[in-house]
Amino acid sequence: MKQLLDQPEYSFLKTDKHLGDNIILLGFGGSYAYGTNNEFSDIDLRGVALNSANDILSDNKFEQIVHNEQDVTVYSFDKIIKLLCNCNPNVIEMLGLREQDYLILKDEGRLLLDNKSLFLSQRAVNSFGGYANAQLRRLENKSARLVDQAGMENHILQTICHASYDFASRYSEFPDDAIRLYLDKSDRPEYDKEIFMDINLHHYPLRDYKGMMSEMGEIMKNYSKIGKRNTQAIEHDKLGKHMMHLIRLYLMCFDILEKGEIITYREKEHDFLMSIRNGAYLDDNRQPTPEFYEIVDEYQNKLNLLKLYTHLPKDVDRKKINALVAEVNMGVILDDDELLQNYMYGGTL
Repeated sequence: MKQLLDQPEYSFLKTDKHLGDNIILLGFGGSYAYGTNNEFSDIDLRGVALNSANDILSDNKFEQIVHNEQDVTVYSFDKIIKLLCNCNPNVIEMLGLREQDYLILKDEGRLLLDNKSLFLSQRAVNSFGGYANAQLRRLENKSARLVDQAGMENHILQTICHASYDFASRYSEFPDDAIRLYLDKSDRPEYDKEIFMDINLHHYPLRDYKGMMSEMGEIMKNYSKIGKRNTQAIEHDKLGKHMMHLIRLYLMCFDILEKGEIITYREKEHDFLMSIRNGAYLDDNRQPTPEFYEIVDEYQNKLNLLKLYTHLPKDVDRKKINALVAEVNMGVILDDDELLQNYMYGGTL
């Protein structure tokens, strides 16, 4: 695997102007990262590249480089910090790989690993919970044995609640009880229950209100697309893989909330996860069994309890993270001799 990067199809990692020596961390993603790969698994790579000195001192910044053919994504240092602060599951797992699963790990990458606890907060409840909820919805469609209409409506509600967790950081402040969403009996003949809302806002910016409502509406709109995606997943026998990743998300979140640890490679649960992937919880119609949904309910209840008792802070310490970012970025600037000489002799940066 260490020789993987020497293959011609990965040459862009050396030749792209944003990558090359700027890459400070590169490791496996997907099934190889979780230890749930099989003979058919593709190799995914995920990494981080430093912003150049010119990037740091100007608005000429890149966010990420995506190479779809080889399934490689490399985030800029600035972008990865923002995603890590939100405990984004797809990037937080990059800090919890086994040592041998990093193909590139420079000093700045090691600094990220050594300070990974800075990025752990109660945001994990909603970030991982939101991803798990989305994964659960992929398993449910109207053409199979699924939850009833009221149950489906509840999943929509939970998704909206997860998505609205960070409204306070993106929109004008409002009291916790100003917008209340809940399920109740519906007067519509096609619904048993539906989502209702109570709103108590005064002197609130209309644009911010419109933004929040648009996000909630988009979730409800996208819900209608789930059936087609899941039918394709069933046809291609990928349902077991979706089920496995749902459980894995919960397990990773439990480690974060209980132990303050990021454990991406699931060695202890390997056999359990692989049994799910290989169809142990699918019935004769290739649909999830009631036993599987019982496990999901148990894990969701545990997540709700951990949310109340975790020792993690409500949010990350921005001052400490800013200090880490400043340390790394200052090192980049000081290492750029040409830029410093231009500056010292009156040139332009």
